[in-house]
Amino acid sequence: MKNIVIFGAPGSGKGTQSDLLISKYGFNHISTGDVLRGEIAKGTELGKTAASFIDKGQLIPDTLMIDILAGVYDAFGPDHKGVIFDGFPRTIPQAVALKEMLAKRGHCVAAMIELDVPEDELMTRLIKRGQESGRSDDNAETIKKRLDVYHNQTAPLIEWYEKEQLRHHIDGLGSLERIMKDICDVIDQL
Repeated sequence: MKNIVIFGAPGSGKGTQSDLLISKYGFNHISTGDVLRGEIAKGTELGKTAASFIDKGQLIPDTLMIDILAGVYDAFGPDHKGVIFDGFPRTIPQAVALKEMLAKRGHCVAAMIELDVPEDELMTRLIKRGQESGRSDDNAETIKKRLDVYHNQTAPLIEWYEKEQLRHHIDGLGSLERIMKDICDVIDQL
């Protein structure tokens, strides 16, 4: 079993690369963004609570995210090939909670794949995605807030995963094929 944290700023290509990895390896996928957007679309209480944070470009509280994550993870059953965690963890306390949640199940994170993309490219990608998808959180003002949150609250995870000896840096600028090959080289060595 290979549980992978795919990591990077908003717009770094986590979702795109996750889709390619799911096709290649048969991994399950937990995109906290997709899960939360689904709850918002359904109008659930969780969705309403999540929307109040997302609309301001803020992170969802850790306890709420861990509960969501554990439920989705357990739904895959005990014998899956692995899970790609996309958009989680975003803080060191979340990383610790993920490690503990997996350990209770006899599992662990096998690698953190960091997709590194320059900020000007991130802005371009996210604005384009917002225009194409109609995602309300992909507008210039909210994108800037999301990138600030990433740099202030999420980027410290890079050092944390480095200390855990799980961090693998990938240049996220270039062709999809080259980026995918670099990621597969890491996964195939786990």
